[in-house]
Amino acid sequence: MDSIIFDVDGTLWDSTDIVAKAWTQYLREKEHMEIEITSKRLMSLFGQLLPDISKALFPELSASEQLRIIEACCQAEHEALCKECAPLYEDLEKTLQILSQKFPLFIVSNCQAGYIEVFLKATGFGKYFKGHLCPGDTGMAKAENISRIVRDFQLSSPVYVGDTMGDYQACKKAGVPFIFAAYGFGDVPAPYAVIQKPMDLIPLCIPQ
Repeated sequence: MDSIIFDVDGTLWDSTDIVAKAWTQYLREKEHMEIEITSKRLMSLFGQLLPDISKALFPELSASEQLRIIEACCQAEHEALCKECAPLYEDLEKTLQILSQKFPLFIVSNCQAGYIEVFLKATGFGKYFKGHLCPGDTGMAKAENISRIVRDFQLSSPVYVGDTMGDYQACKKAGVPFIFAAYGFGDVPAPYAVIQKPMDLIPLCIPQ
């Protein structure tokens, strides 16, 4: 192992409650849509590409209208998360401090442009990561973005830490071992390894 790539939602923090409130408020006040987005619903959708999330939430609308509304929801979400940092998983910063002294750390998420930057700004964790990518930056899905990080930073033996089936499938496609964050939002059949909390990465990645 020479590097670690992380997912964000369900792996580093849980923004679903703040995002659900921001989306619901935007939809009611700006779009006059009487719809309530719940954190539970978002947990089942996070990890998918934005057009797929918008299709699931607004199936009655045209594709262009779905995308317009979901992008506006994301802007409201960014503003909310900049005001209030989402809950971080247990001992996350301590974990990143220790790991970043041994390995270059990266983020690849299936999010919109700007979301990873919001995470880094809200947490102050930019100092721990060497790079990040998302579909909003590249127009590519997670597997391709993982492969691009590997290529751009000349990584030889990276691992990926995530929490959903989409993460698992992307890693299989990219040929990168997948470490399953069992405390997150999803479930997977046969990960390379399983962690119950971020600090479990320390003995896994840095054998004593």
